[in-house]
Amino acid sequence: MTKILVVDDESSIVTLLQFNIEKAGFDVVTAEDGRTGYELALAEKPDLIVLDLMLPEMDGIEVCKQLRQDKVETPILMLTAKDDELDKIIGLELGADDYLTKPFSPREVVARIKAILRRSAGKSAEVEPEVAPKEKALHVGDLKILTESYEVYLQDELLDLTPKEFELLLYLANHRGKVFSRDQLLDAVWNYDYIGETRIVDVHVSHLRDKIEADTKKPQYIKTIRGFGYKMENVKS
Repeated sequence: MTKILVVDDESSIVTLLQFNIEKAGFDVVTAEDGRTGYELALAEKPDLIVLDLMLPEMDGIEVCKQLRQDKVETPILMLTAKDDELDKIIGLELGADDYLTKPFSPREVVARIKAILRRSAGKSAEVEPEVAPKEKALHVGDLKILTESYEVYLQDELLDLTPKEFELLLYLANHRGKVFSRDQLLDAVWNYDYIGETRIVDVHVSHLRDKIEADTKKPQYIKTIRGFGYKMENVKS
């Protein structure tokens, strides 16, 4: 059964989330401080972590940072009581996959969990090489995007992309030459109502450029269209 780790220092929220997540068919492990949450993330190997930002012992930012430094790629849904864009951006930059601002509805949390798990399923699925069917590969310049195994290669070197980075790259690659506004990308890739929070797109584009561009100041793949958004160039191999 898919296991979800919930880390929040408010017992009432932990109880509410545990009830609703278990009702949705998931197994739930809980912690009420950051240190315990971090240790459970390593020991229990959950499929997803719901992580509060403000925690005793270790805050959510530090937990997220330590897990990513430990090469733990478990998807993280961060919770924050602060309606502060800076906290959200820091969390995303450290490797969180998504966030919700309190107060939130349990239904929304479950919906976000399911969406993140769907996105990461392809990346984590293991297929025996000798029986794996030939999958579609999308080529853009020196990039090779395997659309079913959620793998991206740059000059035959496998890149370490988060599920959301992969989804954004794939969407742009499938629409090469087309300019998208940040709001359009939010709607197409995130599938949530993020109106006015377009900095999320900028953060993920920046991360992608760090991984795919030879010179991030002069990108050849993902171009910035000043005053509007982004497009992927139809780079030739």
